[in-house]
Amino acid sequence: MLPSFLSFVALYEGYLRRCLIKSGLSQQTIDVDGETTLQFWGPSPARSARKPALVLLHGFGPKAIWQWRRQAQHFAPEFDVYVPDLVFFGGSTTRSAERSEAFQAASVGKLLERAGVDRYTVVGTSYGGFVAYHMARMWPDRVEKAVIASSGINRRRSHGEEMARRAQMENPADVMLPETAANMRKLLGLAMSRRLSGVVPDFVLNDVISRLYSENRKEKIELLRGSTTGKDDTPQVSPLPQDVLLVWGENDKIFPVEMAGELKELLGKKVRLEVIENTGHMPQVEDTARFNQIVESFLRGPPAVPT
Repeated sequence: MLPSFLSFVALYEGYLRRCLIKSGLSQQTIDVDGETTLQFWGPSPARSARKPALVLLHGFGPKAIWQWRRQAQHFAPEFDVYVPDLVFFGGSTTRSAERSEAFQAASVGKLLERAGVDRYTVVGTSYGGFVAYHMARMWPDRVEKAVIASSGINRRRSHGEEMARRAQMENPADVMLPETAANMRKLLGLAMSRRLSGVVPDFVLNDVISRLYSENRKEKIELLRGSTTGKDDTPQVSPLPQDVLLVWGENDKIFPVEMAGELKELLGKKVRLEVIENTGHMPQVEDTARFNQIVESFLRGPPAVPT
């Protein structure tokens, strides 16, 4: 591992932290139930006034601030923004043997309850979208609206195998948790519409792997295996009562955009789908302005009329 003063990852993470602090957020830790501790970025508990709450749930990969910094900055002036690290990411951990997305959802729900947040909107990308779906399903009285981005919660057993084949790797864990620069390039090729992997040198990719992908690797593999989706050939998706926004990258190679149309039908009659051109699995990063505009319009808009 490179020393911190030579590490791109360490230097850039310092910049990310300064951005969130400047936006009025601070890093906090809460023991949610005696077994599980979640680290998160959120507003000061001592603030004088409360705003509508917005919860940003990250995908598999780096900790939350690497995935949501631009959205946290954008929405913090009008919302109380909460950016938790899910269990086994960042500083969040558990002694529980549970590994499902429903467990992640329950943990975030307990965090918000401990923080005194009664009503909120959830925004989840990829794996975080699985968690957002379960939160909306479990607590229809707490979750006001749900945004699910690039998240194939309707995946079938074959989807993981197809993704691994596209990456020319043996199994999904090898794709999502790369251990070599070559495999990191394959993941970037799947995740990003723009071809960035070829211009990033190996020493930077190895630094990324060492600092952002190696910690809790065993437990993260258990999270992948503990997923409740993709176990058979029938999607296990129930309609949601909330207004739901689906956001997808046109060129998503992890959860192809065709899945979005099917998911829209499965989630009920109050669902809106937006596809962002020239983006892949990370539209919130590749076209931040358009992503933020779409989400902001949804948050400020009137309740959906069932179709």
